[in-house]
Amino acid sequence: MVQANELLQRREGHEYLLKFLLVGDSDVGKNEITDSLETFPASTPSTSFVSPNVSKITSILLEGRRVRIQLWDTSGQGRFATIFRSFSRGAQGVLLVYDITNRWSFEGIRRWLAEIDEYAPGIPKILIGNRLHLEFNRAVSRIEAEAFARKKKMQYFEVSPLAYFNVLESLTELARVVISRNGLRQLWKFREVPLLQDLCCRAIIQLVENIHAIERLPIPSFLKTKIRSFAQGAHVCTAALLPRNLGQESKNRRIIRFLGSSVSRNLFRSRSNNCSLM
Repeated sequence: MVQANELLQRREGHEYLLKFLLVGDSDVGKNEITDSLETFPASTPSTSFVSPNVSKITSILLEGRRVRIQLWDTSGQGRFATIFRSFSRGAQGVLLVYDITNRWSFEGIRRWLAEIDEYAPGIPKILIGNRLHLEFNRAVSRIEAEAFARKKKMQYFEVSPLAYFNVLESLTELARVVISRNGLRQLWKFREVPLLQDLCCRAIIQLVENIHAIERLPIPSFLKTKIRSFAQGAHVCTAALLPRNLGQESKNRRIIRFLGSSVSRNLFRSRSNNCSLM
């Protein structure tokens, strides 16, 4: 197994760098995913060392901390072994992408998985159903895709780069899996005592079934972003696609009451003291 210091590179204070590979047949929209992400200017020190083969360098929040991600787009060309070996240090995670309107691209995931298991066994991976905005022309049901992902022990996300839906959430979950699986928790959990604001974020996440419902909470936008970074698992992202259950409104009211408490008001008022997102 690659050493932890090779898997996780620490840059600029508490910032980390992970390398992910976008894998899938041609024309499934991998370039749409990368194009929807905010990129760093080429002149920044963090990107000056990067190979020109890197499609995108973006940033996510994971548990309130910044993580930079290199995304390599395979463009659906060649065998996975050739692609994987073409990068000197390989990748720590794989995003398997198919088009929900293209049945053949979903069947192609099996072929990609076979090569990944042969040449990069054990690498963390998630399954992504792209182009959710074309739901009306769906060729692969969500139930079938979720069952396939569970069988292969992967998380499953349906995303829409056009609507900017679940793109960052899928990257965040893969980053969480990479850190957990590769024995990097001790490097990640460098704080002996968690911040009170982090504890509050975790408490709010426990009360929501749908991560996107956080946008409706009466709190500053920078805190919404931080709260979302504590969400775990694809279920809190896909819940937005399912019919709302009858208990959701009461849960939202409990969250608002939590935010309205005197402790929370004092906590969320002090952005500069308790929350550093840069």
